[in-house]
Amino acid sequence: MEELNRLTVADFKNTQKFPLVLVLDNVRSLHNVGAAFRTADAFAVEKIWLCGITGRPPQREITKTALGSTESVVWEYAPTTVAAVEQLKAAGYQVIAVEQTTESQPLPAFSPTPGQGYALVMGNEVFGVDDEVLALCDAAVEIPQFGTKHSLNVSVAAGVVLWDFISKMR
Repeated sequence: MEELNRLTVADFKNTQKFPLVLVLDNVRSLHNVGAAFRTADAFAVEKIWLCGITGRPPQREITKTALGSTESVVWEYAPTTVAAVEQLKAAGYQVIAVEQTTESQPLPAFSPTPGQGYALVMGNEVFGVDDEVLALCDAAVEIPQFGTKHSLNVSVAAGVVLWDFISKMR
C-alpha cells in the first residue's frame, strides 16, 4: 500500500469527498453491495444509503467484495428509498436516478452544476429504480449501450456513472 501511495482508513475519513451520495434502492445481491462500497471508496463518495432490502454490513458476502471499504465509506440505512430520497432532497441534493425512462437523458449529455451535491439512485437488479422513487427524482440518466443487452450490472453501472460525474466535476 505504501508503494501505491494509498490513504489509510483514518486519512480517508478526514479527506475531502466529492459531493456525491450513492443510494442503493432495494439491491438484492450482497456482492453488488460490497462492490458499491469499494467503488464509493475509490471515488471518495460522501456516503452510501442502503435502502429497503439492501443488505448491510457486516455480512460475509459484502465484506468479501468490499475489501475493507465498509470501514472507510460512511453509510446509513433507510427502511425505504423514498425516506432516504426525501431526506437528501431536504438537505439540498439533486437526486438523479440511473434508469432508462422516457425522459432520461444520455449520461454524456448530463452536466453537473459546480458546487451542487448529487445523490445517484441505483435500482434493484431486476426491477430497476422503484416508480415511487422515480417520481421524486430531479432527473434520470442512462448509460448508452451498443450491444444486445439493455442493462448493466448495478455495481458496474455505479462505477461508470460515478466516474463520469467525477470526471465532469473535476
